Parts: sequence; structure tokens; C-alpha cells
Amino acid sequence: MATVAANKLELLQIADAVAREKMIDPGLVIEALEESYARAAKARYGADYDIRAHIDRKSGELTMERVRTVVEEVEDHFTEVDLEDGREIDPNAEIGTEISDPLPHMDFSRIGAQSAKQVIMQRVREAERERQYEEFKDRKGQIINGLVKRTEYGNVIVDVGRGEAMLRRDQLIQREAFRNGDRIRAYIKDVRLEQRGPQIFLSRTAPEFMAELFKMEVPEIYDGVIEIKAVARDPGSRAKIGVISYDSGVDPVGACVGMRGSRVQAVVNELNGEKIDIIPWNEDAPTFLVNALQPAEVSKVVMDDDAGRIEVVVPDEQLSLAIGRRGQNVRLASQLTGWDIDILTEEAESERRQAEFAVRSKLFMDALDADEMVAQLLVSEGFTSLEEVAYVELDELTVIDGFDEETAEELQARARESLDKMRAIAEERARAMGVEDELMNFEGLTPQMIVALANDGIKTLEEFAQCADWELAGGYTTGADGKRVKDEGLLEKFDVSLEEAQEMVLTARVLLGYITVEEMVAMQQASNEEADGEEGDDAEEAAEG
Repeated sequence: MATVAANKLELLQIADAVAREKMIDPGLVIEALEESYARAAKARYGADYDIRAHIDRKSGELTMERVRTVVEEVEDHFTEVDLEDGREIDPNAEIGTEISDPLPHMDFSRIGAQSAKQVIMQRVREAERERQYEEFKDRKGQIINGLVKRTEYGNVIVDVGRGEAMLRRDQLIQREAFRNGDRIRAYIKDVRLEQRGPQIFLSRTAPEFMAELFKMEVPEIYDGVIEIKAVARDPGSRAKIGVISYDSGVDPVGACVGMRGSRVQAVVNELNGEKIDIIPWNEDAPTFLVNALQPAEVSKVVMDDDAGRIEVVVPDEQLSLAIGRRGQNVRLASQLTGWDIDILTEEAESERRQAEFAVRSKLFMDALDADEMVAQLLVSEGFTSLEEVAYVELDELTVIDGFDEETAEELQARARESLDKMRAIAEERARAMGVEDELMNFEGLTPQMIVALANDGIKTLEEFAQCADWELAGGYTTGADGKRVKDEGLLEKFDVSLEEAQEMVLTARVLLGYITVEEMVAMQQASNEEADGEEGDDAEEAAEG
């Protein structure tokens, strides 16, 4: 067996040592060496040549060659050769094949060696970055332990073994301070491959960090017997966590608290003393909200699904407890449940009900020319408008104590007469405002509605047809902060629904010839399917908590 030169074997050993130290593939280091030799050869023979270097993986023998492609007509003499000349080098050459000329052995100068070192270091860094990204990209969403390496402008740089991670100052719990060498535990919030390499971002304030800590401390959560449905945190101060058990024999709250509070205390200690309320999760939103507002007691809950709001009534002495210091308790309950919460005392709610009662009673007294007792009886029975009194079934009035059939008929006659007067006044006002007959005679719009439209500058059927359904019926949009914002509709006070508004607008467009009846039906069907899809998405989100 031929003896291999010592320097050649040493080259392979160095490549292997670098690869083991950096924990990368030795082949990458050899490839970097080959690239550096090829660069050095190009510097001597010319940068336009396609020069390739090859190091034998067993012997360390270096060979270099110039490569050209066989073409019919040569355009670049550095990288191309015609078929005739190509076959002189390789008799089997064909159009499109590559042929190579071996280059003589050359000694590399100090500059060449420096260039080789730079290429190797660059390839090693790239390989390290790729390995680091591959290692950590799948660990996103996990907790990691590390050592504090240094602090830069309030951001903590953490040594996580095979790389560095950043814990931004806004992801640190209040009043936390770390020194170099301190052990730290954090949640891997994101791993991104940026131009300067993979960036690992940590967090100790994320709600998911608390959830993962509980998973580590509570075996039932790790096993899937208990699930964390929602977490809301005011980092370093207070938190609420909603849990549910899928085993009737396991108490979710008790399991998370642990014997003498050992489990929850371990999480509290990790979170710098953050107080934690553990709350049983419930599919019924009002019930879950009542639980979430603990320790405050709740007297009544009124939901507004469209607005995404819940009105909560608490005893007067419980108001400050329900709100919490600087609104903390109600804010965390809102984050946990996903509902905006309005809190009223029983006294405030009673005053509001009395005010509404007085307003409605006055309406019936004036419009029906009825005495106070009759008006109050109507309000007490749930009547809120003249239309309800005028057009309700007669027996719904006669069942009221003291109302016989004659009284009921008289009340309905007065209600209809009052409505007719109001319509006549509104119609006269609308015409005086310049509303055109096409809009005045449009089916579905009352004179009062037309006045409301005219007040906003809508006086023709063409202008009405250009309205969006939500502009008429109102609705809610989600702002940049995630909160739902109320959009007041021009006809909202007349209880016009979104579907009714859409139908009126489409009908106006049909009358004007903007669309056909078939197109109108198709648009309505598409809108209904979209609404059904949104309801399905909402139901799925609710199921996922």
C-alpha cells in the first residue's frame, strides 16, 4: 500500500476535528476546503474559468480540473468548447456533456491559505446556524432552561446550550433582575431564520408559559385528563386559569392546587410570586364568567351575543371586589372568557330599570291618552312600543288584570291612531326635506325611517341603493386592539335586522336595473352561506376555548 503524505492525512484530521468541535458534518468542512482551493486556482488562472477542486475522502489527495461544456457554437471560450475540440479530449463527448482538463499541482501562498480559512469559517458558521435552526424550530412552544450570558439594553441574552436566545425586557416579569450566570427558565415564543442567523425569542410573560409550567407540575394535565382551556395574566401580579376535567372522579381545581397547595406554589415561585386563581371552566358562558369573577359574588348576568358583551350585576358591597385593584379582576376575567364585561351594582341597575320604566310609561300616557296606572300595567307586562300595543293579538291585552275586551280594543284603536298621526307628520317632514317619490313609496320603509335617511343626506332611491346593509342595520367591527367597536346604523333604532337591510338594498338595485332578480337571489344565498360558516367558526372557537 502506498504511503500517504503526512500533510494530506493531517488535512483530513483537521477537518474531522473542526466538524466534531462544531458538531457539524465533516463533509461540509471538506467541501469548504474544496471551494477555497477552487477560489485560489481561479485567482491564478483567471476568475472566468470553471475550476473545481476535489479532495479524496480517504487519502486526502487534492486534484483540480478545468470544466467546459460541449456546445455547437462557442460563445464563451472560458467555459465552452466545440464538439471537434471536445472529442480530442474525450472521444465520447457529445453536445451538452461536460469535459474536464486536469490542472497541474500548485503551491498555495499565504494569501491563499488565509482565503481558505475564511471560506472554511464561513461555511462552518452557516452550518452551525442551519443546525441551530433545525434543532430549535420544533421546540417552539416548549419551556427551555438556560444560563444568563449577558444583558444588553435591558434584554437578557441566554445561553441555551448550542446557541443563544433573547429574552426581551418586555417579556420579563415585573421587578425581575438577572445576573450573569443565573439559571433561567423561559418559554420559547418564536424561532425565526433571519439574515443574521436563527433568532430564538423567549418569554416569561406569555400565558402559554404558565400553562406549560402547570403541565410540568400536574401529571393529570400532561396525561390529558385535565385540560387548560384559557389563561389570563397580569405578569408578576395576578393570573386566572380555566381548567376542565374529562374524568368525573378528578377535581380539576384540586389537582392543580395539589396537596397543601404544593403544585400551584411551585408555579407561583417560578413566576416571582404571581397570585393564581384556578377556575373550573364551563361551556355555559354566564356560568364561566361568574366563576371567573371570583372571589366576588354575582347577582345577575345579561348577555349580548351580537356585541360580545356581558352585563354583570353585583351586590353594592361587592363592586370593588369584582372590579379589583385598578380594574385587575374584571380585566383578567374579560381576557379569560373573551367577553367584554360591564359591571353594575344592584342599586345602579334598579335605578336604570326605574328610569326605563318611567320613560316607557310616559310614552304610553302621552300617545294613548291613558292614565298612569294603565301605562304602568302595559310596561309591567313587557310592552315597549306603540306598534306592539297596536298590532298584538287582542287576547294578549285582555289577560292583563283590569283589561276587558272593550278596554283592549280602545287601547289598540288609540295606538293605531297615534301611529297614523306620527306617520303623517313624518311623511310631511320627509317631503319638505326634498325626498323623492320613488324613495317615499319604497316598500319596507316607514316615513320615520325615510326621515332618518334624509337626515343623513339619502333622499333618492339611487342613493339608498348605494348603501351597505351594515350602514342601515348597524353592527360591530373588530378594532386593531381586538375589541369590538359598535357601528351605529341609520335604521337601527327601528329594529331593522341585517338581513332585512340587505333585502331592501338589493330590491332597490333590482328596481333601478343595477342587478337582475336572479343575481339578487344568488347574492342572498351566498350571504346566508357565509353567515352559516361564521357561526360554525364561532362554535368551533367556543369549543376550543
